[in-house]
This record gives sequence, C-alpha cells and structure tokens, in this order.
Amino acid sequence: MADMKTQLVSAIHLQEKPADKQQGTNAHHQADQTFTVEDAVETIGFGRFHILLFVIMGSSNIIEAMEIMLLAVVSPEIRCEWRLNDWQVALVSTMVFLGFMLCGVLGGYVADRYGRWKVVFGGFVWSAYFSLLTSFAPSYGWFIFLRSMVGCGVAGVSQGFVLKTEFIPAKHRAFLLPLATIFWMIGSMLIIILGMSVVPSLGWRWMIRISVAPSIILIFLFKFIPESARYNVSAGNVSAAMTTLQRIANMNRASLPPGRLVEPGVSERGSWRVLLSPSFRRTSVLLWYSWFVASFAYYGSVLSSSELLEKNLLCVTNADRDHQVRRHREDGPCYCIPFALADYQTLLISCLGEVALVPINIGLLNVFGRKISLTVLQLMTAIFFLMLNICTTMFGFTVLLFLLRSLVSMNFNVVYIYTAEVYPTVARSLGMGFCTSFSRIGGMIAPFIAQVLMSQSVILALSPFAVACLVCALGNFLLPIETKGRALLQSS
Repeated sequence: MADMKTQLVSAIHLQEKPADKQQGTNAHHQADQTFTVEDAVETIGFGRFHILLFVIMGSSNIIEAMEIMLLAVVSPEIRCEWRLNDWQVALVSTMVFLGFMLCGVLGGYVADRYGRWKVVFGGFVWSAYFSLLTSFAPSYGWFIFLRSMVGCGVAGVSQGFVLKTEFIPAKHRAFLLPLATIFWMIGSMLIIILGMSVVPSLGWRWMIRISVAPSIILIFLFKFIPESARYNVSAGNVSAAMTTLQRIANMNRASLPPGRLVEPGVSERGSWRVLLSPSFRRTSVLLWYSWFVASFAYYGSVLSSSELLEKNLLCVTNADRDHQVRRHREDGPCYCIPFALADYQTLLISCLGEVALVPINIGLLNVFGRKISLTVLQLMTAIFFLMLNICTTMFGFTVLLFLLRSLVSMNFNVVYIYTAEVYPTVARSLGMGFCTSFSRIGGMIAPFIAQVLMSQSVILALSPFAVACLVCALGNFLLPIETKGRALLQSS
C-alpha cells in the first residue's frame, strides 16, 4: 500500500514538471522580447499625438513661408525707399539664402549630434529676433545683413521636417507630409494680406513687426513636442526614447510592443562619410542637384511673378490702362511704383495653387512612388515656365501662374519627403542640411535671373528655369532607391 502511494505521488510530480517548465519558458521568452523604435512607431499608429505634431510643426512652415515670401512683397518698397537697382534688390534674396546655406549644414550636423528639438527651437528664436531687428534697419546694408541672419534661423526651423517625419508611421507619411503644404500656403497668404492691408497705411516696417507675432506664439507651443525617439536611441539614451514612446502611446490610447526597447547606440553620428558612402553616393549627388533645382524653380516662379506684375512685362491681350505701361528706366535709376491691389490679388490667387493639386500629389506618391513623382513634376514645371511667355489674358496668366506654383510646390514637397526617408537616422539631419544648403544656392541664383535678366528679355529669363527642370527630371529618374512604403533606416 505504501509503495502504491509513493508511485502515485511520483506520477503527479512528473505530470506537473513539464507544465511548470513550460510556464517558466514562456515567462523567460517574454522577458527576452525586444522591439525597435520603428516597431513602436508602427504599433502605436496614428492618433492624437500626431494631430498635435502636425499642427505645431506645420505651423513652423507658416513661419518659414512668411519669412521667405516677405521678400517678394517688400521688394517694391525698399527699391523705392533706398532707390535700388535691380541687382541690389536681387542681392537681398541672395543674402537670405546665403545665410540659409551656411547654417543649413551646421544645423544638420548639430541636429544629428545633439538633437533635433534644440536646433528647431533655436531656429525659431533666432529668426524671430533678427526678423524684428530688420524692421529697424537704418540702411540697405543693415537690411541685407539682418535678413541673412534671418535666413540662418530659418535653416534651423527647416529641421522640423526631420523631427516630424521620424514620428509618423510609414503608411501615413505619403498622406500627411504633403498636407503640410497647406501651412506653407497659409504663411504665404498671410504675408501677402499683411502687405495689402498694412503697407499702404503703415509701411513695410510695421508689416515685418506684425509678421513676427506667429513666431513668438509658436515658441511657447513648441514645449509640447518631444525630442525624436530615433535620435535618442542613436545617441544611446534609450530611457529617454522609452519615455517619449510611452507618452505618445498614452496620448494615442495605444500600447507599446511587448518586451523592452533595444537598439544599439551609434558613435559616428552626423558624419558626412555616410552621405558619400557607396550605399548613398549616387543618391546624394543626384539629390543635391534636385534640391538646387527645386529651390531655383520655386523662388524663380515666386520672384518672376512679382517682377512681371511690378514692371508690367506680361504679354496681356486685355490689359487695363495701368498694365499697358511698361516700367522701363527712362524716368530714373529705380522703379518707385508699389504693388496695386490687383497685383496683390494675383499673388494671393497664385498661393492657392500650392494646395490645389495636393490630392494629385498624394495620389502620385502612393501609386507611382517618389522617383516617378519627382520626374513627372519636373517635366511639367519645365513646360509651364515656357508657357508664361505666351500672350494671353490677365485671367489666363493668373491660371498659368496658379498651376506653376502648384507644380513647384509639389516638387519641393516630394523632394523633402524622399530626403527624410532615404537617409538613416545617424545622418538624416546632416543629409537634409546638405540638401537644403544646395537648394539655397539655387535660391541665391534665382533672383539675378528673375529680377535682373527679366528686364532684358522675358523668354531669356524663363528659359534657364525650364532647362534646369528638364535636366533634373532625367536625374530623378536615375535615383537608385525608391522609399515608398519603406521603414526609416536607423544606421547605414
């Protein structure tokens, strides 16, 4: 009887041991589970945090657009006040883009080494401060110096695109990032409306002072945006990344993946060698030219439109009495003629073109991808630049300008998206910094063609923009990497 009892107890123990062992194995397996930032971003998905991110970071585009479009609105005023020649007016834009170019690479390096948030926030404060000082400029020399300092600050603000991209899930990037164009359009329209309502009564100095207000408001709102979790893990600060991801998950009422966040830190962050490594050399060179042309074409369209309107160089078949007079140089060394109300209205309508074709932009990105979208948009831009030279009605010119602004805006948007997606986290901001710096070279050259050469010949001024876009379309087709639907790389 005792032997039977012993055998029964032993049998029970034998049955329990595999079950206990299996439970222990499961617990151990769960403890060993790991996830990356990419896994966390995709698992959390889109939610309330991303709406907040979209609004606040999108508002940075409003600031950037106001500072850049201000040049087109204020040009007739400073030309008159300081009796400037064409090249002197063009030099204002060039100096802004020079500041942007010099600080673009520096801002990208600092963002990769020390964080995206610090650079973007510093850019806001810097650009707002020097923009306000611009309104007190006592001379032309001081004006161009202070505007170049503003350009330096705007270079830091542009890193906000990288910060925003690193938080958005892959399947939502092609939809959300093009919608940011709405904020750029709002900024462009705000500065034109300010010019229309403030300049005739209070002058251009008060227009600049009032335009600084959105920057000051945004500085206080920016505290709600955290540092990039992708940057934190690349810097080895996994705990900070985990805190950020948990905060986003709580806001979105979602959960993080099971396990613990594990991603190796990278010591070589912000290195130009990554951009010119065999994996990215061809991409980098083609992207630098693509950014050059994107900026060259965009600011060429903006400055050409204001120059054509200001000097009445259009071939308009039904022009009113005022637009029948071409402002040449017989009367003196400068054009002391401000924008008429109709000119402001034309610029305002053309700004709407920046968002009119956003649904087409989103469709191109989702169906054909980034490379084909860039190629098609550049080809169309080349055609529309040449069409500005044809004789048409004032309404026809407004439509052409509307469509041209749509195309150059879409192209700029796609090249931003592609650049943020193609480079790894360890060099993403530096890659963006190099690209934006090359774009500002295009911005520096554009005024001398759109504002100086335009007075000599309209077709001669428009042709370089068309040819550059045509060559760029071929270059975009040769890009080796398609980023549609691809996860963001953490390292090279």
